[in-house]
Amino acid sequence: MLRNSIVFLLCLTLLGSCTQKAGERKMVFRYNQAQGLETLDPAFAKNLSIMWGVHFIFSTLTEVAPDLKVVPSLAKQWEISPDGLQYTFYLHTNVFFHDNDAFPNGKGRRMTAADVQYSFDRLIDPATASSGAWIFNDRVRAHKPFEAINDSTFVIHLKEPFRPLPEILSMPYCSVVPREVVQKWGKDFRSHPCGTGPFQFTYWDEGNTLVLHKNPNYWESDTAGKRLPYLDAVQVSFNDTKATEFLLFLQKKLDFVNGLDGSFKDLVLTKKGTLKPDFQNKIQLNKMVYLNTEYLGILVDPNSAKTKGSAMLDRKVRLAINHAIDRNKIVTYFRNGVGIPATTGFIPKGMPGTEQRLATPYDYNPAKALQLLAEAGYPNGKGLSPVILQSPEANVDVCNFVATQLNDIGIPTKVQVMQPGLLRQEMSRSQAPFFKAQWIADYPDAETYLAFFYSKLPAPPNYTRFNSPDFDQMYERSLKSVNDPERFRIYAQMDSLISSQAPVVPLFYDEMLHFTQNNISGFSENPLNIIDLRRVKIGK
Repeated sequence: MLRNSIVFLLCLTLLGSCTQKAGERKMVFRYNQAQGLETLDPAFAKNLSIMWGVHFIFSTLTEVAPDLKVVPSLAKQWEISPDGLQYTFYLHTNVFFHDNDAFPNGKGRRMTAADVQYSFDRLIDPATASSGAWIFNDRVRAHKPFEAINDSTFVIHLKEPFRPLPEILSMPYCSVVPREVVQKWGKDFRSHPCGTGPFQFTYWDEGNTLVLHKNPNYWESDTAGKRLPYLDAVQVSFNDTKATEFLLFLQKKLDFVNGLDGSFKDLVLTKKGTLKPDFQNKIQLNKMVYLNTEYLGILVDPNSAKTKGSAMLDRKVRLAINHAIDRNKIVTYFRNGVGIPATTGFIPKGMPGTEQRLATPYDYNPAKALQLLAEAGYPNGKGLSPVILQSPEANVDVCNFVATQLNDIGIPTKVQVMQPGLLRQEMSRSQAPFFKAQWIADYPDAETYLAFFYSKLPAPPNYTRFNSPDFDQMYERSLKSVNDPERFRIYAQMDSLISSQAPVVPLFYDEMLHFTQNNISGFSENPLNIIDLRRVKIGK
């Protein structure tokens, strides 16, 4: 009886009335979140499901366009001081928070620079325990790092120059929140969010349904002057399997699906990653670059008990591993053409500034791999101790293929399947000598990949414990450069150095698969897999 009541209420909420006339049809965008949803508090936007929800409800100073350029959002523009230590942001003055009982008369008030200061102070406050505090920790000055000069001028003071700051500020962690609503709800702000975004929180039956309504007071308009968003509502379901999700999509009960369950890939996709003929006129597929590198990591800390006597401390052995793996086969046969073989470095294709590479490509060349092993003193693998490749269950097929190829050149390799959480713990404690992992960009700057190898950072991100004074010097120089071409040249040198030392084995640069129904238009995304629904329309 209770469930029937909920369904009835949802019908009223979403559609105004189940008996409304066809001409009054509301546009409700429906998708599923198989990973569930832990919170809608941007201070804890640590995974994609949270990031999407936060992105709909909240806004940030900057945002990332589909071409990965960082563009203004709440901030109309910004300036950088000559010494690179001060960023001044000039804010829009027509942005209002959603209506909320915490405000006088329940009406959303205007957002000001004081709200930005509060939001960032809250993010780094140890009492908040935000998973995003790292964004500003050790980057901003200790005393009053954030300053509201007036209602529309906001300043960030840095300890050291950090050129990718505008890129970082686009992250959902940096969403602007209202003090009154946060203080009213405390920790329960997670389920009572209030922001300035295109959609406002309406209803959340955790584990079942999330409903967001159009924000009637959203500040952005289209080029014709029509207020955004076009959609009336967004409805999120939480079926916990990707297979069920795609079946619902094929039944037209969902408007959008992100990615594809492995059981469907051969049914839906060709080996080139395109739709098979049976689906070409039924659904839409957008395949594009996803800033994610799938890789094998090698612990290269000579002082670790885990690497004592390990042949993988030898650079030539690591290079041999890189040349022993056929990345084209991995992408074609295990990924149905989804992905780009990672032969040119750790930084994925599509990242700004990586158009010209200096790294020597890792071509598939078993003869070269055998030569490198011989030069290292292990002809045909003679004298090599067995190695264990630790893998999450989701990647075991690829890792078994890798193990076969390494065994073929004489490197005795076995795969150990581990729970993802346990494997991450071992990687963080430098207890995983050889492991399968992925590195997803947090923001559209190659620094997010190069920090992975900076010796002064812990694990994460430096899971391999790579240590090179030359690399560290270049990394520190790149952060101080306000000249993008110069910075990109340094990035290329760093990426080349990493390729020559091979603490990682890049396998492939990922691609996104976004499926939408044929009646969906205006849907957009960027290579960070942040989806934008502001201009979505649903046809009949």
